[in-house]
Amino acid sequence: MFVSLQQFIIIYTIQLQIMTELETLFQQYTHEKPLSITELSASGSNRRYFRLAGENISLIGVEGTSVDENLAFIEIANNFYKQGLPVPRVLSRTPDNRFYIQDDLGDTLLFDAVAEGRKTGVFCEPEKELLRKTMRKLPAVQVLGAQGLDFSVCYPQPEFNERSILWDLNYFKYCFLKATGLDFQENLLEDDFSKLSEILMHSRTNTFMYRDFQSRNVMIKDGEPYFIDFQGGRRGPIYYDVASFLWQAKAQYNAELREDLLQIYMDALKRLMPVDEVEFREQLKHFVLFRTLQVLGAYGFRGYFEKKPHFLQSIPFAIENLRALLHDNHSQYPYLLKVLKEMTELEQFREVEIRKPLVVKVYSFSYKKGIPQDNSGNGGGFVFDCRAVNNPGKYERYQSLTGLDESVIQFLEEDGEILTFLEHTYHLVDASVKRYIDRGFTNLMVSFGCTGGQHRSVYSAQKMAVHLNEKFGIEVKLIHREQNKEEIFNPKK
Repeated sequence: MFVSLQQFIIIYTIQLQIMTELETLFQQYTHEKPLSITELSASGSNRRYFRLAGENISLIGVEGTSVDENLAFIEIANNFYKQGLPVPRVLSRTPDNRFYIQDDLGDTLLFDAVAEGRKTGVFCEPEKELLRKTMRKLPAVQVLGAQGLDFSVCYPQPEFNERSILWDLNYFKYCFLKATGLDFQENLLEDDFSKLSEILMHSRTNTFMYRDFQSRNVMIKDGEPYFIDFQGGRRGPIYYDVASFLWQAKAQYNAELREDLLQIYMDALKRLMPVDEVEFREQLKHFVLFRTLQVLGAYGFRGYFEKKPHFLQSIPFAIENLRALLHDNHSQYPYLLKVLKEMTELEQFREVEIRKPLVVKVYSFSYKKGIPQDNSGNGGGFVFDCRAVNNPGKYERYQSLTGLDESVIQFLEEDGEILTFLEHTYHLVDASVKRYIDRGFTNLMVSFGCTGGQHRSVYSAQKMAVHLNEKFGIEVKLIHREQNKEEIFNPKK
């Protein structure tokens, strides 16, 4: 993207101001200058985070363009800390409340700490224990966190109410349901929305509702959970946060683990307030349904309208949650359930795979005929140039052979240059394959080119295909383009 000199000056000036303000706050609090300031990955909000490291201390600096949101976080964090809750302390802020510094809790999100369990649906004991610790601490945030809190500081509104419920339900209707193309009677749907809102509003309590309580908003430090990003919280029912966490779209908690975590939560809650377990479970069902619809609305807006692939990839997980919920008795909303059942049976959702495996395409080609086209639309991946390697094709006895023939293989391996070359390519491609698998990507392309697409590129592509299939057990499609040969290496169990 082209940036004009004027735009560059504006961006540079803003960046300089941010650094200056945060450095000043750091210096005022620690009485030393930071040795480094590193911007952290974006959170998806209007806030920017920076790690300021001194000789003996590391702090997090925050710049938020919404002062009201900043104030909400600061006031809630201060109150939580007074109540002894595990949250970052806000240590200093600028008079205009645009900048502040807080404790550095490290880099480990609960979401990442239980990554293996999320991917496989099988959680090991250490992962389960982190989840249990989190659910044990949630009631304290909800009950003790509300004590002494001035809810008028909450942003964008101080409490969970009927208007916010209907906003979220209509968010689902307009941003997700209508986008599916399903035909429905809007007046009947609105009737059931009103019934759902009425039931949800029976749960008014003077407790703190986190609103976006999920594993990305919990950090792990020294083996213990700490709570972050609660600036959207407000006065509201405790059920909402339980539904948000235990039915998070990509959490992959099985029924047994979900029940274990729910029971741990209720046992901890009983120490703080009376709990009727039967009534709790009955009311929770309505909040799980509501939260699932709210999440689908958000995925629809971010995915269908803003074209963000991460949210589109999350839709199948939420649909699977919804299918399971439809087995529960929600007879209060007959038309809503009818519409949801029809929606989950739509062609685009009926046979969707929750997690498609990664498939790697490996090509050999001749530079004279151009680099292979990538039909997946992902940009072509890696392209390695083999032409610097000693070429067997310059010798007459190899000219009619390819990199698949034993004598050519022997020539290349005895020469040795191509072995060193391939070791470097393995290192690069392995790192990407691992990350692609972790992140649920489905396509990667690796191409090797040489002068004629006959010897060096063919040998290299063949070796890479075998290497990836054996190391990662993934499906590899090997295409020797100029030789008109293809081979599929099936995934290994």
